[in-house]
Formats: sequence, structure tokens, C-alpha cells
Amino acid sequence: MAGPPLLPTNNETYDIAVIGGGINGAGIARDAAGRGYRVFLAEQGDLAQGTSSGSTKLIHGGLRYLEHYEFGLVREALKEREVLLSIAPHIVRPMRFVLPVEAGMRPAWLIRAGLILYDHLGGRKRLAGTRRLDLSADPAGAALKRGATSAFEYADCWVNDARLVVLNAVDAAARGAEIAPRTRVLRARSGNGAVDGHWIIEVEDGTTGRRREVKARVLVNAAGPWADAVSRTVLGDNRSQRVRLVKGSHVVVPRLFDHERSYTFQARDGRVMFAIPYEGRFTLLGTTEVDYEGDPGQVAISAAERDYILEIANQRFVRQTAPGDIVWSFAAVRPLVDEGGGRAQDQSRGYRIDVSHEAGAGLITITGGKITTYRKLAESVLVAVDAALGRKTGNWTGTEALPGGDFDPDGAADETRRLAARYPFLDMAQCARLLRTYGTKAQDVLGDARQPADLGESFDGGLTSREVAYLREREWARTSEDILWRRTKLGLFLTPGQRAGLEALLDPDAAASP
Repeated sequence: MAGPPLLPTNNETYDIAVIGGGINGAGIARDAAGRGYRVFLAEQGDLAQGTSSGSTKLIHGGLRYLEHYEFGLVREALKEREVLLSIAPHIVRPMRFVLPVEAGMRPAWLIRAGLILYDHLGGRKRLAGTRRLDLSADPAGAALKRGATSAFEYADCWVNDARLVVLNAVDAAARGAEIAPRTRVLRARSGNGAVDGHWIIEVEDGTTGRRREVKARVLVNAAGPWADAVSRTVLGDNRSQRVRLVKGSHVVVPRLFDHERSYTFQARDGRVMFAIPYEGRFTLLGTTEVDYEGDPGQVAISAAERDYILEIANQRFVRQTAPGDIVWSFAAVRPLVDEGGGRAQDQSRGYRIDVSHEAGAGLITITGGKITTYRKLAESVLVAVDAALGRKTGNWTGTEALPGGDFDPDGAADETRRLAARYPFLDMAQCARLLRTYGTKAQDVLGDARQPADLGESFDGGLTSREVAYLREREWARTSEDILWRRTKLGLFLTPGQRAGLEALLDPDAAASP
């Protein structure tokens, strides 16, 4: 089975070329391809390698944005919770959040008022409403130190963020788009000797070094934290795009509580901190919000951020955590719309779409946004694309399931049992992981296997060489990092020896060299 081509194999002129393989770029590519547009997407690294795999893994309205009167943004995001839950129930799932009422923080009446608005602003249908908790009697209180005696419990959703990106790209490719990871855009020009009404885009395959030119009628700069750099170095435009880079960091520690609800804590500096059950054995803590300068590709959590996160956790939880307990940490840069001054945590998570024309060729630049609203952002971009290309197309992504998501959101347990019945040599935990990762496409991963040996070499966490082959052939994975930290999160479970074995499987020649 041949894998997706790294670069287009013909000289076709594309309607749309997208720079950036994060959630916005992948979402735009999928939407455009489904409308019949010819699409080319270039990503300098792996899909979701930047901001889109460094989120807090939440599909949420943003409760605290109500304090900044961003009612439109919150309403749009709350509506999208329901949409994404319906089209991607394998990687999006409901989650309950416990928000303790703490002395010196926002008062109970204000929290309650905000949650009433939160419950009704987005037309909630599937998710349960807010309720009041007595922490002295509720199991959620057992994990907490004495202090808060009451809390509110509300609903949002969890998402496997990197898989959301990959599945949008997979579906875009299935609908005819050319998806080119590890492909750098070197230069784009229109007019001045280029074909009038088109962009001439020079790209370089990062694996082979091979260069070629791609033609497109509309160019979309969806490079996220690199959007300004693309404008300067690729387009030769030195005008400021007014992007504010804000770093968010997270840590993963052994689980701090023994239930499946999450916690939302109020920090004294106005930030909000989450504690989220993660991959069964762990708790995800974050996030921070600090201004960032430098290369977004080199972002990393600082000692100060690490200590800040652990301090807030240790102030609340009975189980204490030290830096040595951290099993994984990650950081990412969010490209926010620069509103001029103010604290990083107070900046809007809204998005801006700038449209211009260069010698008859359309240019669309995206700033800001959040993973929850990526699909609506893509629809807005396609309005501009339709205008630029003189076509009228319709929205469709709100009702079409992402690959593997073609089952009822309430039917995950039934789907898991069906998978176990078809592959009885797998235990339920393995089937549940495969269902949460691939949905109904899990059968494509397992194929005609009848016994464990048919799946090839086995690594910890349930990863097998057959699954590795699927990720390489169907989802553009090339390195162990692609597989262990983006397509899956099984890097949390593999030993150094098993990681070395995976790398040998991916590149036998490199493993054999001295």
C-alpha cells in the first residue's frame, strides 16, 4: 500500500495553496477539498508539530472569557463543542469539570452566574448542565486538601488535539487534496514575471532536498506562530501582522486523583489552571501564559513555569508532586491577535482573517484562533476563497464525520465491544485504546489479524509494528516522535529500549550504522 506523496506528482494548477499543517491549515484544506477545490498544503515539519499538539486538549467555550465580555467567541465555541462531539466522537469526549469555590477568589454568586450563562449561551444539547457539589461528601473532595467546602461541576469536552489535525488532513487527502508534510515554502510571488492571477510557490522537500514550483490562485498563510515570518521571508512583506506570541506550558505527572472528572482552579494572578485525567495513569496540569520572543520551534517549558504549575497543584491536592515526578512536559506558542498591551492571559482567543490581492492572486492571512473554533474559522476562510475565485459553495463540515467518527457519540462502549468481538485475541483495554485513537478505522489498522503474532513486533502500551505501518502509510508518520507523541501518546509507556526498537523498525539502516 503506497503512502501519501510528500510532494505533488504533477504540474496541476491548484485553486488554493495552504502554508501550515496545524489545525487551521488542515481544517481549511479539508473544507476546501470537500467543496471541490484543488488544494495543496505544505507544512515545514510534521502535521500538528507546533501549537496544535501543545494545547490543553480541551474543546471548550472558555468560561473565563465571559469576564472579558467575549460573548460572541464563547457562543461560537460552545456551539462547536456539540458539533465536534458529533463528527469526531472517537477523539472528542465529554468531560466534567469541578471548580472549587475558594476564599479570596471569584465569589460563588459570580461563578454561578457565569455558569448559568455558559450553560445556555451555546444551545447545549448533549452535555449535562451545571450542578453544585458538597466537597465534604462528593468523591471529588477526597483528593483535595481542606479548604474549599463547595464547588460547581460543569461540562466541556476533551480532545486528542494532534489526531484532530491529522484526521482533517487525512480526510482532505481522501477528497483530493495534496498534503505535503516536511515541505518548506521558500518563496511565493505573483505578478512581476509570474503568471498573472496566480501565485508561483517554490517548495523544498525536507527529506530529499528536491525543489519544485507549485501554482495556485489563492494563497493561505495559516502558519500560526510563523505567520509573520512567512509574510517577511516568503512573501517579502515587512508590514506587521500584529501577532502576539504567548507561550503555554504543561506537565504530566502520575495521577493525583482516582476518578475521571477534571478540576479547574483559580490562581491568584487571574489565570486558570486545569488538572485533567490523562492516558489512564496520569494527570495533565496546565497551562501557563507568558509572552514569548524567539523561534517558536525551540519553545520549551521553563523552570519558573514548572514550579508555578506544581505550586498550584500542591496547594490543592493531597498527593504532592515534585519536579522529579514529572514524566513529560511540553510547551507551545499561541499566535494571538495583538490588542496592544495588557496581560498575556487577558488577550482574546478570537481570530482575524485578512484578505488582499496581489496581481490578481488572492492572499489570505490568519491570525489567532483556538482549536475549538477551527472549523468555523475554515468556513470563514472559504467565504473569502469563494469571493476570490468567483464561486459559490456551501458549508458541509458540520455534519460529515471525520475518518473513524461515523458512530453515535453515546455508542463508544458498543463500538469497543464490536471491535473486541471481531478480534477476540485483544483485551478490552487494547480495543478501547484503538477505538479512542482510530474509531471505526481501527479495523483498517488491524486488518485480517487472527492472533497477536499477526500484528508483528509488540511494544508497550499496545503499539505493534502493524499499527506503525498504518501510521506511516496512511497518516504521514516518519519518526518515533511522530508516532509516540502526536499520532498516539504511547511515548508515556515505552522504555528507552523499546523506543530504540521502534526507531530501528522505522530506519533499519540508521540502527545498523556504528
